[in-house]
Amino acid sequence: MQQMTAQPVIEARGLNLTFHTNDGPVHALKDVNLSVAKGEFVSFIGPSGCGKTTLLRAIADLEQPTSGSLTVNGMTPEAARKARAYGYVFQAAGLYPWRTIEGNVKLPLEIMGYSRADQAERAARVLDLVELKGFEKKFPWQLSGGMQQRASIARALAFDADILLMDEPFGALDEIVRDRLNEELLKLWARTEKTIGFVTHSIPEAVYLSTKIVVMSPRPGRITDVIDSTLPRERPLDIRDTPEFIAIAHRVREGLRAGYDGDA
Repeated sequence: MQQMTAQPVIEARGLNLTFHTNDGPVHALKDVNLSVAKGEFVSFIGPSGCGKTTLLRAIADLEQPTSGSLTVNGMTPEAARKARAYGYVFQAAGLYPWRTIEGNVKLPLEIMGYSRADQAERAARVLDLVELKGFEKKFPWQLSGGMQQRASIARALAFDADILLMDEPFGALDEIVRDRLNEELLKLWARTEKTIGFVTHSIPEAVYLSTKIVVMSPRPGRITDVIDSTLPRERPLDIRDTPEFIAIAHRVREGLRAGYDGDA
């Protein structure tokens, strides 16, 4: 992956984030150092409450770090947000039930002031990209959970940001649907060459999707391991049965255990 030698797209140095609550401070992130190169698919994995979603939200300027530095495309997260540097896919699809699928995808474009013709062209292109062509006039309640999440991904892609941030988008889906969407997401990534940050609880999902796996410890969230995948970019589902895949999954599991041991 020789192209991954330029200035990092996302870079954190000594990043700390503390929430102040009525019960006292909650240290969500501690001394996080991370560099993400253009075109990488990076998964963040760790136990519930380890700060992986908080880190993703900090990148998206939805949370503000307490100390340390964080840049996105060489800018502050706030500047990157204002420059529309990323699209964000939440755990729930978050589609408006009174708007059609096409209408939901067009929503950010309407807010950003794109012309109606441009909205229509972009919505058609991204719906085709996520294999929802023909469902434009359907309403969210007429689609399965997996299709709703694909519509949510299309909405995040509509304004063609370089970075796609995904907060456990397939966590609520059954294993069969999840497998299919994992395959589709890899194809989408290959076609668009986006830089993707992906939060998951699933070791197989993290290993299958990623070029880099960031393993995080229980709170306060620290990075216990960063694993550069040696798997090829072309990944059929049965690659999960190979010794190479199993070895990476084992290292992820060991990193998760080390996080707990260090916390004890």
